[in-house]
Amino acid sequence: MQPNLRFLAVLLVTICGLYVVFLRSSRSDKNRKVEQPINGSFTTRIVAVGDLHSDFENAQTVLKMAGVVDEHGNWTGNVDYFVQTGDIIDRGDDTIKLYLWMETLRSQARHVGGDVFSHLGNHEWMNVIGDWRYVYPSEIKTFGSVAARQKMLSTGRIGKAWQQNYSVTSRLPLHPEAGLPNADFISLPEDQSSPFSHSALSFVHGGLSPTYQQLTPYPSRINDIGRKLLGRMQSRPPNPPHPPNPYIGLPEDATFEEKSLYDSDGPLWYRGWATDNEERVCGAIDDVLNRIGVRRLIMGHTPDFEQIVSRCGGKIIIIDTGISHAYGGVLSALSINYTITPSGTTSWTEREVISAVYPDREEILVSDERAVLRKL
Repeated sequence: MQPNLRFLAVLLVTICGLYVVFLRSSRSDKNRKVEQPINGSFTTRIVAVGDLHSDFENAQTVLKMAGVVDEHGNWTGNVDYFVQTGDIIDRGDDTIKLYLWMETLRSQARHVGGDVFSHLGNHEWMNVIGDWRYVYPSEIKTFGSVAARQKMLSTGRIGKAWQQNYSVTSRLPLHPEAGLPNADFISLPEDQSSPFSHSALSFVHGGLSPTYQQLTPYPSRINDIGRKLLGRMQSRPPNPPHPPNPYIGLPEDATFEEKSLYDSDGPLWYRGWATDNEERVCGAIDDVLNRIGVRRLIMGHTPDFEQIVSRCGGKIIIIDTGISHAYGGVLSALSINYTITPSGTTSWTEREVISAVYPDREEILVSDERAVLRKL
């Protein structure tokens, strides 16, 4: 990149950051204390939840427990971002209720300056493809028929929501200088980069494999592949559901990149961060974090029914605990609290506290503090 282009990139990131601060400080939500960025102070709170699998009751319990919704299931304004990492569908009967509730929460959140970030898991994609092995007959009845369910997931309300408001992965900044939500990470030389360039988190359903070839630019490369594949499949007559019909899989004209997205090494199915040994994952994680400009990878998909799992000092966090009645795992949510306060004219103290929230307790998984110096 030429020097003048580097300067423009840095200037753009800074302007975007200031704009986010302005939006965040202009909130008028009466239920939430407005955070004023006085003298450079800044706070962000994120709550993330893993696989829900068509269990509306448990989903409501978890979001209320984490302070995302009130007793009526409405957005409280107590968090900045709520993240759900996919697999809302299958293994239960509450598919329609859950997806419509997510859209209601998204609207409520955006009205007061917050947002909901939703992801397509492997089970959403299975249903698009026609792999209905985990669809209950009782759930089909809530749609009215097989044909009505297919229409709802393609051109109906759920399918439209997937196309408009769901992605494969997200990069969420903790500080405005790390960019806007889901803006691509711009890798700059160290002497030109912001001290907050990696003050961001990655969310995905399965995992971002070290060997996945479509990792960058992040996150747009992955999301563009997913969006194009989803749109093409939703615009065609749906595959006959399997079972009882034969499994068809991805369309014959699927590209190499689209096949890689749905491969076992792709972001929808990859389990290596959860299942490989500690030495292997901790030896590989830093390279991935540096390439995509984040501090941590947060994912669902691979359940531990007793707890949220943190690995490699919190660089990897797996949040699927089998919330649905179909599994009977512990109810849980991940709470991320980020604060930065000035400690001098050109220095700040940055603190990040990440906790696992359960019905009867809250456990701190990460408590990091670091000094940040502004480059002059």
